[in-house]
Amino acid sequence: MRVLVATCAVDYSGRLSAHLPLATRVIMVKADGSVLVHSDGGSYKPLNWMSPPCTVRVTPPSVEQAADGVREVWTVSAAKSEDQLVIALHEVLHDVSHDLGVDPGLVKDGVEAHLQKLLAEQVQLLGAGHTLVRREFPTAIGPVDLMVRTPGGASVEAGVPVRHVAVEIKRRATIDAVEQLTRYLELLNRDPLLAPVRGVLAAQSIAPQARTLAVDRGIACLVLDYDAMRGVDDPDSRLF
Repeated sequence: MRVLVATCAVDYSGRLSAHLPLATRVIMVKADGSVLVHSDGGSYKPLNWMSPPCTVRVTPPSVEQAADGVREVWTVSAAKSEDQLVIALHEVLHDVSHDLGVDPGLVKDGVEAHLQKLLAEQVQLLGAGHTLVRREFPTAIGPVDLMVRTPGGASVEAGVPVRHVAVEIKRRATIDAVEQLTRYLELLNRDPLLAPVRGVLAAQSIAPQARTLAVDRGIACLVLDYDAMRGVDDPDSRLF
């Protein structure tokens, strides 16, 4: 990656036209070929940019441009359109290049896979005596996140001891999650070796509409405290 701090003016032409008057800015040229022009504000979003594939052509200024103080001109052209970014460099204050290597990508914390693993290890959050049957329990329409066995049919619905619990895990549960779990339950309750199976929707947050629909369909809701589950927070020590 090449990073320049430079006084420059920028003109963009193509599907629209835009002009950045003379000012000190950061110009980034990435290894993928993209060129981005940043100011000292506006958070992460550049003022203007050209996405790859594109080409960068560096030329000396015209007589008129040189008279205005331009030292060199960058013409960044898109490969698949007529879009063009023209950067007129007046003064380069800093110019450095670094090989950043291969980036491993963003590793998100608290994704559904993490929540599934933690709840499988702490299945007692579903109730005392519950035991894990398996994660990713297969059905004809896809796997249920967790299949759990109740302690000797201790849970009772409509006078019938419930033997198993199907758990669907989301970061934020919406109506779609309720519908998904409903379809799983319809299939699972056809299996005499499993039935009766009740459902639990477990999530870090549950939309009010999803909670209402879940309760109407006899599906329990469990809000997961991710920090407490991974041992970095003690709910009992909170003031509020």
